[in-house]
Amino acid sequence: MGDSGGKSGDKNVVITYETLFDILRREKDREELQNLDKTFYSDVVKYINEKRESLKQSQETLFSDDDREKTQIQLQNIKRILKELYNRREKKIIDSAIMKSRTNSGIIDTAAMLEEEKKLFSEATAILNRARAGILFNVIEGREPESIECTNTPKAAGTNSAGADSAKEEGKEQQKETRMVRILHAVPQFYGEDAELYGPFEEEDVASLPKEIAEILISKERAEEIIEENQG
Repeated sequence: MGDSGGKSGDKNVVITYETLFDILRREKDREELQNLDKTFYSDVVKYINEKRESLKQSQETLFSDDDREKTQIQLQNIKRILKELYNRREKKIIDSAIMKSRTNSGIIDTAAMLEEEKKLFSEATAILNRARAGILFNVIEGREPESIECTNTPKAAGTNSAGADSAKEEGKEQQKETRMVRILHAVPQFYGEDAELYGPFEEEDVASLPKEIAEILISKERAEEIIEENQG
């Protein structure tokens, strides 16, 4: 399963849009996992955050900066590349776990797996082994199959090590940092600093937008803030 010839594993590779595309292409072209740098995911996180920071710094030129638009498009494409790369590697790892469970083979090569992927392989194999013993072996012996219990409850997507409470607090904070605006002039579709897509908006549309984006639209006289008055 290992790929000692994978260029990405021979030396540290600087993460760029082009190298990510090349890594995905190689993953598509081979049945085995290609070698990646041990710090691949950390390097990608750093690269994405640098891209987002550049978007944040160019916020004042939201509608006119060609470089900003290019960065926005790249961020969206990077997400697609990473999802496809992960899906392809995930399938190869799960296929290896199935083979390991079925054959109890000791020659499954995990050398090309990243540390996170080795944990996935190990846990997937353990679950498959429990299922095989609890279902197949019992049925073969004329016994009712046993239900399979997973020992770990997966975290919700987006929850970090600080726990669900921290995620909820962040969500509340983000909700506070929005503005309700009425669109005064048509605004084409655009990407915000969070790489999310906004718009398009037509005249008289009402939208709740992140504070920074709302303030830019207001300063450019494309929108006005809607002040909610408390009813007595």
